[in-house]
Amino acid sequence: MKFIKENGKGLLLCLVIALPSCLLGLRFPIVGGAVIAIIAGMIINLFIKDWTGLESGIKFTSKKILQWAVVLLGFGLNLNVIAKTGLQSLPIIICTIAVSLIIAFLLHKWMRIPEKISILVGVGSSICGGSAVAATAPVIDADDEEVAQAISVIFFFNVLAAIIFPAFGNLIGFDTTSGEAFGIFAGTAVNDTSSVTAAASTWDSMFDLGSATLDKAVTVKLTRTLAIIPITLVLAVMRTRKEKHKEGSNVSIKSIFPFFILYFIGASVITTITYTIFQDGSAGYQVASTIFSTLKEVSKFFIVLAMAAIGLNTDLVKLIKTGGKPILMGLCCWVGITGVSLVVQHLMHIW
Repeated sequence: MKFIKENGKGLLLCLVIALPSCLLGLRFPIVGGAVIAIIAGMIINLFIKDWTGLESGIKFTSKKILQWAVVLLGFGLNLNVIAKTGLQSLPIIICTIAVSLIIAFLLHKWMRIPEKISILVGVGSSICGGSAVAATAPVIDADDEEVAQAISVIFFFNVLAAIIFPAFGNLIGFDTTSGEAFGIFAGTAVNDTSSVTAAASTWDSMFDLGSATLDKAVTVKLTRTLAIIPITLVLAVMRTRKEKHKEGSNVSIKSIFPFFILYFIGASVITTITYTIFQDGSAGYQVASTIFSTLKEVSKFFIVLAMAAIGLNTDLVKLIKTGGKPILMGLCCWVGITGVSLVVQHLMHIW
């Protein structure tokens, strides 16, 4: 009862934004519900004069529910599938992540872009867009405006990739009789699941490949998602060391450690074990598949809900005024990832 009294109004407002955002996200998958929710939240923020009773619920949604979303995301990861078909793309994934993080670090130093925004843009661009930002933000203690800015930058290049990559892939000569090359390219060079799906589905439609490209791209994308684990753990250690160097700080790794990432790992292990026990086609397999699919959809909704809260906590005018440098960083990361993905694929004789 106390929880509802303190957080109810803020949660309800986020829910009112999230529900139509999810529906619109289904109608416009290239944009996605999360981006619609964050934009709607920022617009509504301009008109709210009295925040009494709203702050606590909005803060809870943007912090705790965001972490729950990451945990539930683990139920969409079958490690056996990734081990069988995703390992082929591992060298490309490692190279693209490394290049994106290096570019973000260099531009952070050169252009004096704030550190937390640089980390969020670098990680979000190289791993899995909004999900990676959601996992990283609590670890580095990024505020809602920094999260909103990173999501906005990533969204912009997501849409560009989904629109131009199928035509670009055809132009440079990807094999049109198989979805493998373009599927790997989409899975490694596009950073958000919705845009990966859109680009891969377009390629399938262009060359009548059924769902071959989509299946490959999604598997590669899931493999990339696993990079959330080492990245967040390294960032937690780095933050602990940094805090310890501050005078009078007694911070410990335990106080910063992203325990929700352990739950994320646990969820993926449960999924993998369950699918290993039950054979494809059995009743148990079908039940497990339904449960895990439902949890994955709940995860997506939680992300949209959290993005609504983040939007409500974001000053849209300030975001626009300060957005130039992060957009340039996002562009450089995007170009770097695209180029490296193509080069490594070529060296591996995939393309």
